[in-house]
Order: sequence, then C-alpha cells, then structure tokens
Amino acid sequence: MSDSMSGLNRDIRRARKKGTAAIAQRQRDRLGDLVAHARSASPYYRELYRGLPERVEDPALLPVTDKKQLTERFDDWATDRDVTFEKVRAFTDDPDQIGRRFLGKYLAATTSGTSGRRGMFVLDDRCMNVGSALLSRALVSWLGPLGLARAAVRGGRFAQLVATEGHYVGFAGYARTLREGSLRGRLVRAFSVHTPTSQLVDRLNDYRPAFVIGYASTIMLLAAEQEAGRLRIDPVLVQPAGETMSTSDVDRLAGAFDTMVRPVYSATECIYLSNGCAEGWYHVNDDWAVFEPVDADHRPTPPGEFSHTVLISNLANRVQPFLRYDLGDSVMLRPDPCPCGDVLPAIRVQGRTGDMLTFPTSRGDDVQLAPLALSTLFDRVPGIELFQIEQTAPSVLRVRVAVAPGADPDRVWATAHRGLARLLADSKLDDVTVERGEEPPKQESGGKYRTVVPFG
Repeated sequence: MSDSMSGLNRDIRRARKKGTAAIAQRQRDRLGDLVAHARSASPYYRELYRGLPERVEDPALLPVTDKKQLTERFDDWATDRDVTFEKVRAFTDDPDQIGRRFLGKYLAATTSGTSGRRGMFVLDDRCMNVGSALLSRALVSWLGPLGLARAAVRGGRFAQLVATEGHYVGFAGYARTLREGSLRGRLVRAFSVHTPTSQLVDRLNDYRPAFVIGYASTIMLLAAEQEAGRLRIDPVLVQPAGETMSTSDVDRLAGAFDTMVRPVYSATECIYLSNGCAEGWYHVNDDWAVFEPVDADHRPTPPGEFSHTVLISNLANRVQPFLRYDLGDSVMLRPDPCPCGDVLPAIRVQGRTGDMLTFPTSRGDDVQLAPLALSTLFDRVPGIELFQIEQTAPSVLRVRVAVAPGADPDRVWATAHRGLARLLADSKLDDVTVERGEEPPKQESGGKYRTVVPFG
C-alpha cells in the first residue's frame, strides 16, 4: 500500500467494503510492523520490549505507556535519532516556527491535555496523510453526492476554530498548508478561539463557511449567537472536537445551524482516532488505531460498561510511536451493532468535558469564555509546567501555576497575567479580578488536574 493520499484513500475504501475481517487484518499487520520498527529504531522501545516474541500482533502482550513515561525518555523514544527534547522545545517555544517543518520533515505540536502539563509531540507525513484520508472518507460518507454538491455551491470553505499563536496541532497543521501552498490551504481559514465573540461572529458572517470545525465549547458559544440572529451562516456540516458533547448539545447545534452535526473524538497523540455518526456514537478508525477500554489494572472493560481509562495505539506515526498509550479518558464500547450501519466499533466518551465560564457584567448580561481560550493561553507561556484557572466567585479567577525548574516565577507570572488581562479586556470583562495563587494546582482524586474550573 502506498502512503500517498490516493493510495491511502483506495486502501480505506477497500477495507471498509470488505468488512470487519479485512479491517482487523490490517490492524494486526500494521501493529506488527510498527512494533518491529519501534524495537529496531527506538532505544526506549528496544529496552521496554526486551523478552517479547519476535513479532507482536496482539496489543495485550505490550506494556502500557503514558505521557509521563514517554516524556521522561523523550530522546530515547523517538525513532529518528535527531529528534531530541531540547530541539523540539526550542522549536515550539518560537512562534515564528509555526507552520515550518521541524528538522525539515515533521509537524511539531504541543498540548496541555487534561493533565494541565505541556506535551510535545512530533508527527510524520504518514500520520498527517492518514488523518486527511480518513477525514475525506468520513465527509463522503456523511454528506453523499447531494451534500457535497451543496458544499461546493457554498465555495467548499472550511472555518477552523483553533487555538492560535501556539504549536497546537490544528493550527500548526493549518499554518503548514498555507506556507506550503497546498490546495487545502486555499479552502481553509483559521479563526482564533481567543477572538472576542462579537468579532468572531462578524468574521464568520463575512467568510460564510460551508464547514465549521473546531473546539466544541467555542461552537456552543456560536450556536447562541446563531439563535440570537447575530451569526448568520449556513454550513452543510458542523464538526465539534476537543471536548465531550452530550446528546442535548449535539441536538442544540443541529437546531441552531439547521444542519448535520458530527462530533469528533481524537487527540494530538492520534489525530484521526474516531468520527461521530447520526446515532450519537463515535466510530473508531480500527484499521489505523488500536483502542482498548480497560479498568484500573489495565484489564479489558466489558462492552456496555464505562472504563477506567483507554489505551490507544497510533498505527501511522512512525517517528514517535504511541503503543498502548494511556489516554486517560473513560469510554464505553457499544455491545451491539450501531443502527447507523457503520461496521467500525462504536463508543461513548465521558472524559474531557469542556467547562464553560460565565461572568456577570455591569451591563446586566452574562459573558461566557470557552475553557480552551483560557487554558491554551497559559499553555503557550514559556516556563509554565502546570497550571490551573479556578473561578472562585462569579467575577474572580484564581490562577495557580507550577513553574518549570530554572524559570523565574515572577517573570512567568507577569507574562501569564498580561495575556489573561488582555483576553478579559477584549471580552469586555474589566470587572473580573485575577488572583495569583501561591498554592500549587489542586489534584483531583483520580490523579488529574482540571485546567479550568468553573464557579460552583
């Protein structure tokens, strides 16, 4: 199989047409190939997999990995020996590098994730092409010829709601397509989640997108603007991502925009993990990912029950292999076939819910901020290792920051406070008080840190 877009598209069509047996065989073959590659090229995996059979196609034979373990062994984890922690950190600390290829080859991306701790990841072209091919396949399946024609009449324009000014995978990928002059770059425009809502509404009204893709909490804010008549767009598809959505959330979006809504559940570690369906389930792209709902001891969770966490294996990215990686989300595997007819495994997700912050104003109305607008602002401040933003009162934000070794706490705080003050001012929230917490971020009983905590 070719790793070109045309070759990937053909393979995806053939696998889905042949059904679950063909998909399972591709998964086994790809897992076996990736494990062999990781053992030969990554010192970390060579050590971790010592004593395993020569070829491994059963994920249950592999040890579990997680963000902390892989970050601690960053230089030994990558299969390209030129990829090092210091090189990636220097690259992603520089906003001028957004859209450029790391080492002339790769997409470098950062994320805070649900832990509030910055992650640094490197994605190769194969991974990016698989993601694009699976998205193209999903669009064809969802919209059909009539829907695609309606999108073409609207110019085929994509509005991508992303966190800008940082190396987040959505924005970094978008910036690279622009820089390299691809056709997709002429059809996609990024809109910052940091933009005040009124300005974002005006820009979207001018752009008139056929597709709206991006952070779920920001799209929920836009739904209220559409319902109020201030936002006036007519997309053929709305695709929320990044945060878990309830059935009522999806129904509200469908009603507000009078269109199809297909949420996406994915992660920077596996950008193409799943796509939503008309029945409200996510379908895992099983031919390119291994997805294992497990209990606290990493034993399989029965279908129909929510797991303690989920282990994923990204079968496309060869430069930084994610194999049996603990993603940290609670998921449930559907025990019976999904009524939508998709043969891929169907799941529900409890993890990573977006917590909207609502602030009263002196004008008598409320202003809402999406959690990603706040958390991504702090994530891109150099010197922050861990952060937490808690709304302790309707108009009070308490910020707790753990500073990286060697960083000046006062300088880090001054930079973070300046950015937060600017965001609040742009949103006409001058009455909100920002407190500097001297205590460390609070950890929940499950071991995670909520990066944004609403009042009450």
